Amino acid sequence: MRCSKQPNHFQSLSLLHWPLSYLAIFWILQPLFIYLLFTSLWPLPAFYFVWLFLDWKTPEQGGRRSAWVRNWCVWTHIRDYFPITILKTKDLPPQHNYLMGVHPHGLLTFGAFCNFCTEATGFSKTFPGITPHLATLSWFFKIPLIRDYLMAKGVCSVSQPAIDYLLSHGTGNLVGIVVGGVGEALQSVPNTTTLILQKRKGFVRTALQHGAHLVPTFTFGETEVYDQVVFHQDSRMYKFQSFFRRIFGFYFCVFYGQGFRQGSLGLLPYSRPIVTVVGEPLPLPQIEKPSQEIVDKYHALYMDALHKLFDQHKTQYGCSDAQKLLFL
Repeated sequence: MRCSKQPNHFQSLSLLHWPLSYLAIFWILQPLFIYLLFTSLWPLPAFYFVWLFLDWKTPEQGGRRSAWVRNWCVWTHIRDYFPITILKTKDLPPQHNYLMGVHPHGLLTFGAFCNFCTEATGFSKTFPGITPHLATLSWFFKIPLIRDYLMAKGVCSVSQPAIDYLLSHGTGNLVGIVVGGVGEALQSVPNTTTLILQKRKGFVRTALQHGAHLVPTFTFGETEVYDQVVFHQDSRMYKFQSFFRRIFGFYFCVFYGQGFRQGSLGLLPYSRPIVTVVGEPLPLPQIEKPSQEIVDKYHALYMDALHKLFDQHKTQYGCSDAQKLLFL
């Protein structure tokens, strides 16, 4: 079946990738499942809850990916809307495992989602023998049905047990972590290249413990697809955002893009190119209990590799030659 560019389809699917949508689905499904227990359809939620109990640890034990879901035609609508592409700078030999830093977070991480959670941009052909996993908030895997949808795309929990499992069972596994986390979402405004990375060293320690190679990536255009309303740190709205983050694990961001009509505002992202550049893997020794000095050393090497990756490709993908990559 030939896929064409259809913003209507894109809007419905992009909302499924939005954390607030997951939250809304949770509040809808929870009472619905309880209600069905008191109707003639009670076997449906009963059997699912039994299945949920038996399957509870699967998200932390490699998940349950589905080639069928990853190849849904609708992902190509998302790819073509912007468009989204992936650029390989070096091979990733399948004899190793990899821990990949995903930068920047952006608002909805469209680039990482399309490139690593689907086959729309041909990941398996670009990196043969590599199985990608994108880590996200652990509590998403506690939501009925949503957990199964996420696992089918190859998404895993960002918890330590889940990452340890993938990096210690076989080779050819690649785990992508959005290192800047939800805090970086507030930095996601057009024409900015600021990353929260200076003190984020846990992923380096994990890579050392497993001898996994570190892979820097930078997604150009990720922060250009939405405009965000940025609030002053002393404002009530900023305090509400911080409160919301403490409760739910991510920020309530106020953003806007384009509407269905030419020149109108709406929730559709701007149709601007997104390019994920995958850098050269940085080999790490396997050290069961790395010292802080060792962690600091390889963290500095990673930041240097990421900086070089950005500088080598920035003018080709929309940044000026004077644009600097800043680490907070």
